[in-house]
Amino acid sequence: MTEIRTPVPTPAEQFPESVPLTAEHLLTNRRIEPTGGWRRLVYQLSGGRINPSESAAELERRTLIAQAQTPVASGHHRIAVMSLKGGVGKTTTTAALGNTLASLRGDRVIAIDANPDRGTLGIKVKSETAATIRTLLAEAPHIVRYADARAFTSQSSARLEVLASDTDPAVSEAFNAEDYRTVANLIERYYSICITDCGTGLLHGAMGATLELADQIVLVTMVAVDGASSAAATLDWLTAHGHGHLVKNAIVVLNAVEPKSHVDVDLLERHFAGRCRAVVRVPFDPHLKEGAEVDLARLRPTTRGAYLRLAAAAGQAFSQRPDRGK
Repeated sequence: MTEIRTPVPTPAEQFPESVPLTAEHLLTNRRIEPTGGWRRLVYQLSGGRINPSESAAELERRTLIAQAQTPVASGHHRIAVMSLKGGVGKTTTTAALGNTLASLRGDRVIAIDANPDRGTLGIKVKSETAATIRTLLAEAPHIVRYADARAFTSQSSARLEVLASDTDPAVSEAFNAEDYRTVANLIERYYSICITDCGTGLLHGAMGATLELADQIVLVTMVAVDGASSAAATLDWLTAHGHGHLVKNAIVVLNAVEPKSHVDVDLLERHFAGRCRAVVRVPFDPHLKEGAEVDLARLRPTTRGAYLRLAAAAGQAFSQRPDRGK
């Protein structure tokens, strides 16, 4: 007589996948409040009783925020913001990206000015101290806790900390590769994300160490023929000098520094998208044109959305441990 055996259920069959036991899934009154538009108006007029489903734009925004909030797997992540030309909005991009990340995350985000001489990152936030990156270098042996490091930085309303450089070229000393390594190693102890505002050009002293330690780069170019050519040449140079991994993982920012342009931005985006991981368009914004402190609240909604996309693109690399080519 043939023995009939009952199949033994697999673990997946014994314990089928269940709904996560979280407030978002279990509580019927926990649908996220609309943030704007007619859905927000209906929600407010009904006293919260009517909560329309999220729009596609709201769902996209939530996804972008989640990407920007990605935990840093390695404990510390370095982003180098660079450009071959001046006047393309590199420092402004550094401040806006840093402010956006800091406003969305719970960990510490810092931006440092690694220009070899006079830098302007310090004027992008309200100054809280006269200390500079050179001051921090002089006191580096005595910095043993976060409060010590915080004494050398200024903090924006979005919680971004900025370590400025000397603004007077007559008193500033050249910032070299060894200086950058010292600062980077110190910053790593107390901050999760460090955004470096690089000097223009590729051959100054600090740039070698910056590229050596960077986990990813953000290459900023203005929407113009000469700016785009310079950005493409920068990618060529990086590839030829052993930084192909940074090029492949790079984010290119197409920065509109003027209200109007006759440049084919679609063509520019396609070119850089074929060479790098992401391309983000930043529209012209009168607030940024002022050249002063970067206040996210004063940006146009489309500009804030562009920097959110930039922060999300950067955040997609936070879960990785990039090969720095060592």
